[in-house]
Amino acid sequence: MNDVLKIRNLQTSFKIQDDYYAAVDDVSLDVKENEVVAIVGESGCGKSALAYSIMGLHNKAKTKIEGKIYYKDEDIAKTSISRLNKLRGSDIGMIFQDPMTALNPLMTIGNQIEETLILHKKMSDKARKDRVIELLNDVGIPRPEHIYHQYPHQLSGGMRQRIVIAIAIANKPSLLIADEPTTALDVTIQSQILDLMKDLKEEIHAGVIMITHDLGVVAEMADRVAVMYAGQIVELATVEELFDNPQHPYTRSLLESVPSKANKDERLHVIQGVVPPLPNLPRNGCRFKSRIPWIAENCHEENPALHEVKQGHFVRCTCYKHFHFMDEQEGEKQHGAS
Repeated sequence: MNDVLKIRNLQTSFKIQDDYYAAVDDVSLDVKENEVVAIVGESGCGKSALAYSIMGLHNKAKTKIEGKIYYKDEDIAKTSISRLNKLRGSDIGMIFQDPMTALNPLMTIGNQIEETLILHKKMSDKARKDRVIELLNDVGIPRPEHIYHQYPHQLSGGMRQRIVIAIAIANKPSLLIADEPTTALDVTIQSQILDLMKDLKEEIHAGVIMITHDLGVVAEMADRVAVMYAGQIVELATVEELFDNPQHPYTRSLLESVPSKANKDERLHVIQGVVPPLPNLPRNGCRFKSRIPWIAENCHEENPALHEVKQGHFVRCTCYKHFHFMDEQEGEKQHGAS
């Protein structure tokens, strides 16, 4: 499979008062056609900042972007706004997190989907309307001829999310970015949206970046997973390898904090501390160090790098070799004392 996207040493910094602080820090990532790469992590770890960097949607007056973002063979990090406008909505589509803010409340559903077709394709009015009805059918909207004339506030949250997906795929993009596409949807609608995205991926053979904090969605949808913490990728592996053999302390902590049948009678693991605010983010050493203080200082690298621990499986910092959960250590002490 060919690479649709290649990110190399991307750094996205936001201006806060008089200084710039990197929210995405030295990220490199590839996405192939017909592949789903999930990006997971807590709020504030840089997931959405990465997506908006790819799309060129940050406020340029307050943002500094360094590194390379290759869409196919073109570095879109350095391209003009006019060129980006041609790519966005045509070659690169994005499903935004909140459909109520992504949709214009003053435009009908039909007009909003037609807008992206008008910008990128030459079609007759009839052909354009037929394409909109086809898209509404594709995303599972009932009575599409009726919904065509409705406004966003007249639709449920699940239907609005389907409209956002219809807009994103209208021109059959080869790269699709989905930013928390199932947030705030009930379980039934979430399942329908995920099934829809699977079908669409197979149909248009797009490379997909799926941003989520839901590890259940990751297990169902992803081919590979990038775990982000404090602006960096701390682990990268196939979805099977990541769930079967997680290595980084952060990844293991995330997985341990998810409810399951195996630990239904146990207290869920809680990760100590929080992601530091951007200006207070440590720029040297292991960024997860303060949240696992029982791991010795000399177990961390001074300049943590990604290590390939197995073919295609990368882990940042050597602390993964020494990590254990604090309650495991207490259990070992109690066992030794008895």
